[in-house]
Amino acid sequence: MGSVVWSYARRCKMGEDKMMADGTQAMPAGQQGCIFVLGGARSGKSAFAEGLFTAWPAPWTYLATCQPHDGEMDARISRHRARRGENWRTTEEPLDLPRALDAAGTCPVLVDCLTLWLTNLMLAEHDIPAATQALLAALARRAGPTVLVSNEVGQGIVPDNALARRFRDEAGLLHQAIARGAARVVFVVAGLPMEMK
Repeated sequence: MGSVVWSYARRCKMGEDKMMADGTQAMPAGQQGCIFVLGGARSGKSAFAEGLFTAWPAPWTYLATCQPHDGEMDARISRHRARRGENWRTTEEPLDLPRALDAAGTCPVLVDCLTLWLTNLMLAEHDIPAATQALLAALARRAGPTVLVSNEVGQGIVPDNALARRFRDEAGLLHQAIARGAARVVFVVAGLPMEMK
């Protein structure tokens, strides 16, 4: 996985490559240093995103946007925690991702996932464009590696209700905004990463 991050860093338009003291590849700061990982349900996107972190010294911060509402979701969260292991510190933040990103400082951060964050914002009747701009500003302030995971939901049939159609549209706009500024965008299908940018 280190070679993946190495080739990514070489493509970044951030000036000279920099090596960290332990010999791992440094990542550019700000949104231009973000890696954006998209995929469908059970595509392997989260496992792929987690694998990227071996290129940076632990501990790593996992920003979880999920709010467990039932036993099945509790079980999913438990499986994810067990897979990640002891190098991860989990912070649950369903709404205020900008604050959580700021609080993480220079620690490598994985946000999983943006579509659950969007769902939480919509259900709480937040201003989505304003929240998106606040997230982009927080990403621009980041001084450490940032990996963002999200579900691609726009490739299926048109939903049959207004709320689902709005969610699909808002997710598409959010993804476009993140992808524009990210250094790398990866689409994961059947566990296979495809480089989009």
